[in-house]
Amino acid sequence: MGNLRVKAEGLRILAMEEASEDSGELDVDDVRHVASLARVELTEDEVMEYVDEFNEVLGYFDRLDDVTGDVDDGGDEDLANVVRDDEIEDGLTQEEALANAEETEEGYVRGPRVS
Repeated sequence: MGNLRVKAEGLRILAMEEASEDSGELDVDDVRHVASLARVELTEDEVMEYVDEFNEVLGYFDRLDDVTGDVDDGGDEDLANVVRDDEIEDGLTQEEALANAEETEEGYVRGPRVS
């Protein structure tokens, strides 16, 4: 539960950084900016749809801020995680891992600049 809370808080912070300063909500320019960072092409209809969806998600984060105290997950206390031991397996060689990369540099995959 703790990891989920940390990840959710991180996503909320990133989304809020993109939010318009005056309204606190994402607008079409914010969605276009996020799409360009992700290198995703969106139609105008999709941009409008994502504005609504992103703001709905941000609204859920706002509701989570109102939660106080411990949350009872309703789980059975007799249950326990079932895990298995890690098994070491042979992985890919560096050459095999880089075989399908568009560009490589000094034995690493070279990706495009983000900004």
